[in-house]
Amino acid sequence: MPIIAVLVVLVMFILLAGIKVVPQGYQWTIERFGRYTKTLMPGLNLIIPFMDRVGRKINVMEQVLDVPSQEIISKDNANVTIDAVCFIQVRDSALAAYQVSNLQTAILNLTMTNIRTVLGSMELDEMLSQRDHINTRLLQVVDEATNQWGVKITRIEIRDIRPPAELIAAMNAQMKAERNKRADILEAEGIRQAAILRAEGQKQSEILKAEGERQSAFLQAEARERAAEAEAKATQMVSEAISAGNIQAINYFVAQKYTDALQTIGSAENSKVIMMPLEAGNLMGSIAGITELIKGESKK
Repeated sequence: MPIIAVLVVLVMFILLAGIKVVPQGYQWTIERFGRYTKTLMPGLNLIIPFMDRVGRKINVMEQVLDVPSQEIISKDNANVTIDAVCFIQVRDSALAAYQVSNLQTAILNLTMTNIRTVLGSMELDEMLSQRDHINTRLLQVVDEATNQWGVKITRIEIRDIRPPAELIAAMNAQMKAERNKRADILEAEGIRQAAILRAEGQKQSEILKAEGERQSAFLQAEARERAAEAEAKATQMVSEAISAGNIQAINYFVAQKYTDALQTIGSAENSKVIMMPLEAGNLMGSIAGITELIKGESKK
């Protein structure tokens, strides 16, 4: 019985030694007598006990590597501190396990070297304004270099670019001066535009005023012309009446001068009171003569 118990325990130990359970997100490499033979996938796997053993346990999930900060001298001799992160994912566990000794350290050193190479060939203004271009270029270079290690570089992001404090102060002063310059330009442009608009308004006002004066002069001239025509016609009618021996025509002239004289007296500044009648009978007779003259002309 003790022998049977020992054999059962031995069989159980051998079976357990040949069963391997790989967790999700990992892949295990199997070595037989020290040589790589296969890769175990997540789940339940069987191996040959005592001949096969687990070599490396590879994490195939996407991992984040914090790239240490480093100082870089730019193309225009500016000393800046660069901080970045790198995202990697193992695609081939065998290559990642046996092509490089320390995968993460190798990737970090390779990334830092290429950051110095890429950013060292750029000026400071380009570093600050072209981060997307820098990230794309770094990703292309580092991914191509690590492809032989069975690793895919999914992203490289420049997290921070820190120039020296005195350079930041100079940049702030330059930015402030540029903003003040733009403000002065906008103010001058506004003053210029306002002056142009005022000049345009004054020009239009002068044009409209001239047009009004011209129209007014035209109407006044037309009124004077019509008054002259009426006066000429009246004079002609009176002359014809006088030639025909009509005494009422003379009364018309007398009444016209009489009324003009009264109008002048009434409009004078020092005339306050006018005593009537001033030979009102003669005035009425003249008006009657004018009426007779007009009636006679109407009959003709």
